[in-house]
Amino acid sequence: MQEILKELPGKAKDKQKENKKFFSKLKKRPPKDLDVKMQQMHEEEFARTNCLDCANCCKTTGPLFTNKDIERISKFLKLKPQQFIDQYLRVDEDKDYVLQNVPCTFLGNDNYCLIYDVRPKACREYPHTDRKDFHKISNLTIKNTAICPAAFNIVEEMKRRIKV
Repeated sequence: MQEILKELPGKAKDKQKENKKFFSKLKKRPPKDLDVKMQQMHEEEFARTNCLDCANCCKTTGPLFTNKDIERISKFLKLKPQQFIDQYLRVDEDKDYVLQNVPCTFLGNDNYCLIYDVRPKACREYPHTDRKDFHKISNLTIKNTAICPAAFNIVEEMKRRIKV
């Protein structure tokens, strides 16, 4: 896995122009069954990919924390929401709550999440490849191909299966 993660940013960069062109066409004329196809490719990829072998998302990026996330996680940690914010979060340039540091504070040495059952919505949905109206998040998806081997594989499979 370490070798894959080492090569991934370069591979994603090499495919970036091709991916942008593909997603540009996809946005203009998404197939009616795109969400169904995406769900299928997502499930196929994650039947082969175990996130616990990687956890690169947790090691290199941080999720956005919604107010609901903050309330749920702080309750789980037996903290007041403001205590949780002060201890773990900061406000970024977009005025969103994000982690103060990466890798994620809640990532264990075994790649397990210490707050898995109450983790942020952004973590539950990552890498967003099974999301409704998937074609509307192309910039995020292209960014994720440099972080998540599964997202990279799904985009490559999309280009094989979906003719635009």
